[in-house]
Amino acid sequence: MMPASSRPVVLVTGAAKRLGRDIALALAAGGWQVAVHYRHSEADAIKTVADCARLACASAAFDGESEAQASAAQASAQARPFQADLSDEAAVRGLVPRVAAHFGRIDAVVNSASAFEHDSAQTFGFAALDRHLRSNTGAPILLAQALHAHAAGHGTTGAVVNLLDQKLWNQNPDFFSYTLSKAALEAAGTMLAMALAPQVRVVGVAPGLTLTSHLLSEEAFAARHRLSPLGRSSTPGDVAGAVKFALENQSITGTTLLVDGGQHLMRFERDFSLM
Repeated sequence: MMPASSRPVVLVTGAAKRLGRDIALALAAGGWQVAVHYRHSEADAIKTVADCARLACASAAFDGESEAQASAAQASAQARPFQADLSDEAAVRGLVPRVAAHFGRIDAVVNSASAFEHDSAQTFGFAALDRHLRSNTGAPILLAQALHAHAAGHGTTGAVVNLLDQKLWNQNPDFFSYTLSKAALEAAGTMLAMALAPQVRVVGVAPGLTLTSHLLSEEAFAARHRLSPLGRSSTPGDVAGAVKFALENQSITGTTLLVDGGQHLMRFERDFSLM
């Protein structure tokens, strides 16, 4: 086990790629030690860890730490990435203790990883719902539970941020099981905020259309990104900034920050990728 640092530690799930990576990098630049969770993308996770280490070192130097202290901060951020299958209950239950054992502490969890598979009311089945509920709802609840046990056992406090979706405030019938799992996570956030207080705060962050995918061309993504009252949806930097704010503001719990350029105020009959 590494000696506990004064810098807080956050576990970011799904941090190897895409939005989870952007969140991990923003937190590392902001002075957090980051535990990078991944499922299959080991090479990407290793790159995220290296980039977090570089940013942590720069942050330490900016804060006036000595070169030796900055090197220590870099080393602590260069932890081995944490692999776990979030659909496996035993693996999820072991994740927070593994992070705490390595860093000597854990202060926060950001639940960014999500299963996102298309189904509809016509194709819905138990198997698809089970896959989404395990990864998108069950795993975040277990990680919050584990963080609370750690905080209570060490006399500390912590925070959980759950990545949600503006879809919950602007529903359409696409990605049926995914949407159900995120709706369940939003409800769980309210209940957890009550149940885990005062040791742990629980906050939701709901992005709008933020990153493109294989379902959208660059041109189509840009056009849909502009479909909001503000003329732009969320960027990765917007979402990462909201996550950092939620983690560090000690008075926020049991609510959701919608970071979507106002897209939740509009009516979309289909998911962005299928419009």
